[in-house]
Amino acid sequence: MARKKQLIIPLFIPFSGCTHRCVFCNQTEITGQSALPTPTDITEKIEAYLATWEPGDSKPEGSKDDEKNRGFKRRSREAAFYGGSFTALDKETQELLLRPAHAFVNAGRLDSLRCSTRPDAVTLSSINTLKRFSVTTVELGVQSMDPTVLRLSGRGHTVEQTRDAVALLKGADITLGLQIMPGLPGDTFESIIATATEVTALAPDFVRVYPTLVLKSTPLETLYLKGEYSAWPIAEMVRAVAEVAEIFERAEIPIIRMGLAPGTELEAALVAGPYHPAFKDLVETERNNNREKRRLA
Repeated sequence: MARKKQLIIPLFIPFSGCTHRCVFCNQTEITGQSALPTPTDITEKIEAYLATWEPGDSKPEGSKDDEKNRGFKRRSREAAFYGGSFTALDKETQELLLRPAHAFVNAGRLDSLRCSTRPDAVTLSSINTLKRFSVTTVELGVQSMDPTVLRLSGRGHTVEQTRDAVALLKGADITLGLQIMPGLPGDTFESIIATATEVTALAPDFVRVYPTLVLKSTPLETLYLKGEYSAWPIAEMVRAVAEVAEIFERAEIPIIRMGLAPGTELEAALVAGPYHPAFKDLVETERNNNREKRRLA
């Protein structure tokens, strides 16, 4: 039987709307893209993806970006604005980007849109704009629920602003995803577990877990080269994320991504940190080993 799986068409807006330069971030290196897409770019990219899948959403041929979306017929289809703080853009720019994507929703070729943003850029006004253009899912870059970690990482928002943003989005019946980044400056095993526990209390619909990596041309690289930041060894990060995964599983909150997706751009930009192309597999092996140890204890 064909698998039911969502098709998400990524539309990258690297750094766009970002009001702070977080120490870890280099979206240009991760995405291989540096400019804001034009309305024509958006239309052409969505058309290219849908041409691969329409009619009937049959299997695509060869695209690495599409491998994760293979194996089923008609299912939910979204376009997603990633890589920046979408709701921190001025309203005119938001609508300029949303309009061509929304046209596909109006035509019945997409079901909805989604975007990523930062907690302090969520307002009732921005939510109203999103809903007018069929944005039904928002992913918040929470990164940590520890005030010291947020400050040392240059996030520029508070834990309370995260809680406020979550309340606004849930109150507007928006599907909510939260992203966390274990291993940021100031993080410890205990603070990572505390963040996961606090995120669970916020009851998101899903989470993403991205272990912190040191990338070229970031403030974190400068700190690392000065000896002011120590990248987490992969074994320690696997141990921490295995516990995080247990916390989310007990709360029945799905982890839809664990570790950055492997790719030539990312691997070329990597300086240090707990990177592995099969990071999730390492975590699941750790969890299985932990279960076996508990069984034998």
